[in-house]
Order: sequence, then structure tokens, then C-alpha cells
Amino acid sequence: MKKALEKPPRANAKTKLLDAALTVIRAKGYGAATVDEICRLAGVSKGSFFHHFADKEALAIAAAEHFSDRADALFGAAPYQDDADPRRRVLAYVDLRAALLRGDFADFTCLLGTMVQETYATHPAIREACDVHIRRHAGDVAEDLAAARDAYAPDATWDAQSMALFTQAVIQGAYVLAKAHADPDVAADCIAHLRRYLETQLGDERPT
Repeated sequence: MKKALEKPPRANAKTKLLDAALTVIRAKGYGAATVDEICRLAGVSKGSFFHHFADKEALAIAAAEHFSDRADALFGAAPYQDDADPRRRVLAYVDLRAALLRGDFADFTCLLGTMVQETYATHPAIREACDVHIRRHAGDVAEDLAAARDAYAPDATWDAQSMALFTQAVIQGAYVLAKAHADPDVAADCIAHLRRYLETQLGDERPT
């Protein structure tokens, strides 16, 4: 007799709160997000909220890590990770960032960039958490950039970590412009320019 299919485990209250925080803060900003709204969206009581988090700031810091972990899983499982050529991996990473520009702004913009712009001077703990995770993601990009530079542009003098942070600056700035213009196409244009610039820095692709 075949064993009945088991239902996937339901998200616990803490995960529901973190997921809800991602949605609300990306849509409204940290200041406008309220514990009540996050609890309502999560379907979790306020008492449960305070069981897991001391306050909204603690939730935001945990949400930064939650968002970063989700991003790591997304990019880590991307098909380009199996490509042996580091130049193609770098450009495919940029292509994926462009492909993610769909849905509402809250669906594709970065929680870390959204929070740090608003809280850098008022909530240093949130700023520090965002900085840690932005640098961690840039560090992953830097590994491929360094390998691509060594293989295709060995005489280049730019630093891979600095270049990786530059890619994040362009992407975060593209999100800001998309919000200002109320048009994601401007972000797509910025990322396309980033791709063309990286091509100039990484040399020509070798025939396979």
C-alpha cells in the first residue's frame, strides 16, 4: 500500500512574521510599517509577535537576514552557477537581476536597500545588519568577478570586491529610479548599461 503524500510543513509564526515584514516594509518603508499590520498580514497574534521579537527594530534586523537567506537560495540555485566560465556567470547574474524586475515594486526591490536609506542615521543596528548582508552578497559576486578578470582581463587593475559593490550600487540606484519614475523599465535600462560596462571590463568571450 502506497504511503499517503505528506503535506509540506506549515510555516511557523516566526517565519510568517518575517515574510509579512518583507512584504510590508518593501511596500511602505520601515517607518510606516506597523506591528499591527505585520501581525494581521501574517495571521499571527500580537502576543506571538512579542514572544519572538522584542520590538519592530528586532524584527527588521531578523527580516534583513531572512531576506538575505532567501536571496542566497535564489541566486545559489540559478542555472548559471553550473557554468564553468566565470565571465558568463557574471553576465548571467546581471541578466537574472534584470529578469526579476516584474510585478509590483515591493515584489522586486531590495528590502536591505529600502531599509538602509530610511534608517541609516536613526537605527544604527538596522543599518549595520543591512550592510553585512549587502556586503555578503557582493562578496559572492566578487568571487566570479575575480575569476573572470584573471581569465579574461589579467592586466586589469580594478578590485573585484569594489567592482562587486559597484554592481550593487547600480542595482539599488536602479530601484530608486524605478520608484521615482513609477516605471520598472528605467531599472531595466540601468541594468542593461551595467551589463555592457562589465563586458568592456571583462574582455571578449572566447569561442567555445
